[in-house]
Amino acid sequence: MKTWRPFAREPLTREKDDTAESELFFRRALLMLGMVLLGLLTVGGRLVYLQVLNHERFTTLADNNRIRLQPLPPTRGFIFDRNGVLLADNLASYHLEITREQVRDLDATLAALRERIELTDLDIERFRRLLQRSPPYLGVPLRFRLTDEEIARLAIDLHQLPGVDIKADLARRYPLGAHLVHVVGYVGRIDENEMRRIDLGQYRGSTHIGKIGIERSYEDVLRGRAGWQQVETNAEGRPLRVLNREPPTPGQHLHLTIDVRLQMAAARALEGHTGAVVALDPRNGEVLALVSQPDYDPNPFVNGIDVASYRALNTSPDRPLINRALRGVYPPGSTIKPLMALAGLEHGTVNRHSGVYCPGHYRLPGSSHRFRCWRRSGHGSVSMDRAIAQSCDVYFYSLAVNLGIEKFHAFLSQFDLGRPTGIDLPAEASALLPSPEWKRRVHQQPWFAGDTVSFGIGQGYFLTTPLQLAHSTSIIAQKGAHFQPRLLHAIEDPGTRVKTPEAPRAQPRVEVRNPQFWDTIKSGMIQVVEGGTASRIRSPHYRIAGKTGTSQVFTLGQSQRYDARRLPRHLQDHALFVAFAPFEEPRIAVAVIVEHGGGGGATAAPIARRVLDAYLLERYDDAILAEIQTATRDARTHDDRPE
Repeated sequence: MKTWRPFAREPLTREKDDTAESELFFRRALLMLGMVLLGLLTVGGRLVYLQVLNHERFTTLADNNRIRLQPLPPTRGFIFDRNGVLLADNLASYHLEITREQVRDLDATLAALRERIELTDLDIERFRRLLQRSPPYLGVPLRFRLTDEEIARLAIDLHQLPGVDIKADLARRYPLGAHLVHVVGYVGRIDENEMRRIDLGQYRGSTHIGKIGIERSYEDVLRGRAGWQQVETNAEGRPLRVLNREPPTPGQHLHLTIDVRLQMAAARALEGHTGAVVALDPRNGEVLALVSQPDYDPNPFVNGIDVASYRALNTSPDRPLINRALRGVYPPGSTIKPLMALAGLEHGTVNRHSGVYCPGHYRLPGSSHRFRCWRRSGHGSVSMDRAIAQSCDVYFYSLAVNLGIEKFHAFLSQFDLGRPTGIDLPAEASALLPSPEWKRRVHQQPWFAGDTVSFGIGQGYFLTTPLQLAHSTSIIAQKGAHFQPRLLHAIEDPGTRVKTPEAPRAQPRVEVRNPQFWDTIKSGMIQVVEGGTASRIRSPHYRIAGKTGTSQVFTLGQSQRYDARRLPRHLQDHALFVAFAPFEEPRIAVAVIVEHGGGGGATAAPIARRVLDAYLLERYDDAILAEIQTATRDARTHDDRPE
């Protein structure tokens, strides 16, 4: 019989329990080791991702916390006349700007600034518009041309205004003011429409852009190329040191074909009138003077003209903002008669000795309507030379009807009438050289014979600009040689100071079947001055060939007589005159228009004579020379140009 031993198997059970615990511990240790290894792999993979695969990205992000990339605007190029007289430079100035990302409360900052300096509602409005179009890390200008007192007042509290900075810059200046505004133009603040049009990368740090004139035409040349610098900043965004820098490339300097002395002499001759004077060198198309009166000072436009002053300019009945030399359109009147005669010679409709009897009026066959000559008593029998010299309307009425509008239109198109000449200024007007096709398209009417009669003396639908008249006159002076008018004389590199001349822009020559036709026309034009309608301007020093013109502002009835003494000024005729000189070797071609000036021989021709004397005889008033010297005395010279 066996004895029961309750603990007989105890040693075996403990052995098994120890083994199980060991296996459990081992499994857990392996699991923990696997988790540790997985964690290490994860951390290592993340380090590889951050330090290797995305090293450049995160380095850049880290640098951005302490490094700012600041744009360095270029210095705008200067503008000179053909003799080196300064027309536009840059004046040291200070402006206030705000960097949006550094400002906690923009409205509060603006309110604080208004307590310290004068800020108009227009300043705030312009700032907010620019702010919407600018990156938050770039400073946006708020006020330009701070005074010394304003700078001192702001500097004291600048530490309390994060994001607000006073920056030094160069403000555009026009030493001669209004005299060159219709040529040089002006720069102004970049507006919202321009922000959408321009490449913002090219204008980094720049606040101004060319608005009109040469400043706009050659914006890319004058502007230069922006630079940059890397600046290390503290936690508040204040700069500590410059880490890297690429300097800006300054804009190039422009030398224009304009002679300031002649420009001012022409303006002085036109003083008291509303109109324009254009003078060209017929040998190469260079513009020697381009005057539009009245004019205005461009300097207030640079940093924003006040509303009241701009409204006064914009609503003035004299319209000073319009460049009449380029955009004023007028009937050419009798100034076009030499070209009409040339067209008649070219097509064989008339010759130099063809005679027409002028009784003081002209009638179309089968019509009782009288087209009157300017001389009511008539000129009697006239040949081509006398018709040009005495400006006989009846001769050219007859010529126009016999030749026809289609041939006239085709011939006159060669002289760039009715289309832009291509001058290097923006917004040149086309004017109008009418044709039957044009009238059908625009007025839905056929071309009538009466339209041709009016066309023959430069009236009716026919419209030109003073620039087109000067240009066509220069082609006559050069017997068909054709050059595109231009204002750029040379481009100067600001570093080397080497000038690159601009070559004449030759156009296809105007050919006629007999070269003597040019001499015939020029002979008629010289008789205009030496015994015709402009005999009062005959010079003892050189010979002038010209043509007077008078263009009507309104149409007279059959029984009406023109009496300027009883008409208000705005209904009086425009006075025109075109000329070139010296006759033997022309060096200058001139077109003058005086709005509501009456007769071309009485008003416009004497103005042209003063311009010709100034250029050919170098007769410049001492007052003009003194004004040029005074205006440019304090301006920067070549040796002062900032780099």
